[in-house]
Amino acid sequence: MTNKLLLYIGTMALSTLAMAGPKTYDVVLASAMKAGSVELAPGEYKLRVDGSNAIFTGAQSHESVTVPVKIENGNTKFNATALDSSNQGGKQRITAIELGGSTIKLEFGQ
Repeated sequence: MTNKLLLYIGTMALSTLAMAGPKTYDVVLASAMKAGSVELAPGEYKLRVDGSNAIFTGAQSHESVTVPVKIENGNTKFNATALDSSNQGGKQRITAIELGGSTIKLEFGQ
């Protein structure tokens, strides 16, 4: 009985730790792009949402950049993380990111 109780407590503790970590999304930029007022270099990023901010962390450099976003909740889950962009003044600009596996769409301002 004691072993089962310890096993149960250990399992619950580990599952709580796993759930406590914030969800991250992989984003790859083929070229330099602006997100809000921030210029992002080409490369791989981990994207995390914290309140009304999107935090891009470079996969290689581990440097983080925070960008304010507007969060929209849709009715259906997105199949994959997808980036919407436009060309404004000769620069590529991220306008929105759909977060795969969620109903969340991040809208980026100017």
